[in-house]
Amino acid sequence: MIDFNNKGFFKLKQNADYAEKVQDLLIADEQVIDSFKTMRDGVVFTNKRIIAVNVQGITGSKKDFTSLPYKNIVAYSVETSGTFDLDSELEIYFSAIGKVRFEFTGKTSMVDIAKTIANSML
Repeated sequence: MIDFNNKGFFKLKQNADYAEKVQDLLIADEQVIDSFKTMRDGVVFTNKRIIAVNVQGITGSKKDFTSLPYKNIVAYSVETSGTFDLDSELEIYFSAIGKVRFEFTGKTSMVDIAKTIANSML
């Protein structure tokens, strides 16, 4: 499982191509909302869950997939980007594992992700 306390792992940049890494894991009515990556690792937000991908080893052929279903979220916080601080943040509190924090670079729109989380929790 991914170490969610390691802040360096989750400095994410939008990358639509990264969603291909999780296509085989998606269930019948699951759709990708957005995908992000760091140097090697990444996160894919679907309409049902968050899938964190930890690429391992020198060749990168070994991958760890962590599935975080929205139904286990008890609270979340979104910090949008500003004029001088272009980064945005998402903190999610899961009932079983605690707080997970994602940091996004650039002008990432958090609206669709926040709406999906809210629809799943409320």
